[in-house]
Amino acid sequence: MVSKWGWQLLQLSRKLWVRTVAFAVLALLSALVAFAIQDQIPSDLADMIGAGAAEKILTILATSMLTVTTFSLSVMIAAFSASTNSVSPRATRLLMEDATTQNALATFVGSFLFSIVSIILLNTQLYSQRGAVVLFLTTVLVVALIVFTMLVWISHLSGLGRVGETANKVENKTYASLMSYVAKPWHGAKPLADLSGLPPTAQPVMATTIGYIQHVDIKAINKWAQQHDCQVYVVVRAGVFTEPNRPVMWVQGKAKNSADCLLTALTIKDYRTFDQDPRFGLIVLSEIASKALSPAINDPGTAIEIIGRGMRVLSNWRKPDITAADIEYPYVWQIGLDCGDLFDDFFAPIARDGATIMEVQIRLQKSFIMLAKLGDDFHSHALHHSTAALARAELAMKYPEDVKQLKHLHQQLRDL
Repeated sequence: MVSKWGWQLLQLSRKLWVRTVAFAVLALLSALVAFAIQDQIPSDLADMIGAGAAEKILTILATSMLTVTTFSLSVMIAAFSASTNSVSPRATRLLMEDATTQNALATFVGSFLFSIVSIILLNTQLYSQRGAVVLFLTTVLVVALIVFTMLVWISHLSGLGRVGETANKVENKTYASLMSYVAKPWHGAKPLADLSGLPPTAQPVMATTIGYIQHVDIKAINKWAQQHDCQVYVVVRAGVFTEPNRPVMWVQGKAKNSADCLLTALTIKDYRTFDQDPRFGLIVLSEIASKALSPAINDPGTAIEIIGRGMRVLSNWRKPDITAADIEYPYVWQIGLDCGDLFDDFFAPIARDGATIMEVQIRLQKSFIMLAKLGDDFHSHALHHSTAALARAELAMKYPEDVKQLKHLHQQLRDL
């Protein structure tokens, strides 16, 4: 279980400016290292290369990297805009955290600063002829890095911001989040099946912030509970919307003034994230399908593709085994995730927005049949959503044969 500080560092590492600053600092250090080790270079090598070789290359880099950086930024912004308009604003956050894009921009900016600083140092006569050789060799390495980065960046641009590529990122992130839940459903705490398991004498801890929970630090809560000889029941998970009248925890024990200490273990922000919230990933996938089904876009093929992606993610769900729970934090109880919520988040919007489109309804019914075959936990939810999707189609479709075909598929599910 990642601590709150570890979580905040992880989120910080995904910011574009962090990588850019890191690359820029490395570039500056490389120029200073060349000055520090210049006396270790053989004089024969210095005579062979010459002092002016590095400055010419650095001048070219300083001019070209600024242009390349400006161009890359314009391409990135255009890709973000296209993703927002044609995919989903929530999916754009994944593009903003894209490692390839951030590495490319950081490399270009860092190379520009390296060139500027190196030219300044050369003209201040801090480098001897041997130091200029070190700087020349470092510049060659920087050029090689730039060439490699450009090749990767050009290849990456072909899919940046496109619907299929963005949907693939959302699917992969949702899959990773769901598998993380399957591996540790209660994050090492004791399992809390539902709110009926709360002790009658437990005291509620109310949220004081309006927003979405992004992270719950179970380890910190367990440490506090152990120190105060209490049991803490966490009744929220990442993705839950909190407000001042909603209990987020219940405390069984005699500890006083527990609210402020326990609430510091929650990270609450204005938006949801994908990492510990598989429901959010499925919501974003359904948003992509719904947008494709809108009259302005009218792209049922994309909606059908998204249904397939959602099926792949949901098929990895496994009902947690309470008896085999891996308990690392015995003073904390954590509520679980309901499979029905995953079905509601993904299938309900698509069934609503695609009620008049036969191809989408057929794909939905076939998806429900496939998922129902995976186990009893899937069957009841698949049957519920199959019935709801059929009812929507009956109200929206005018051709009786279409409805008849959907009823036939629905009956196959009921017969399983």
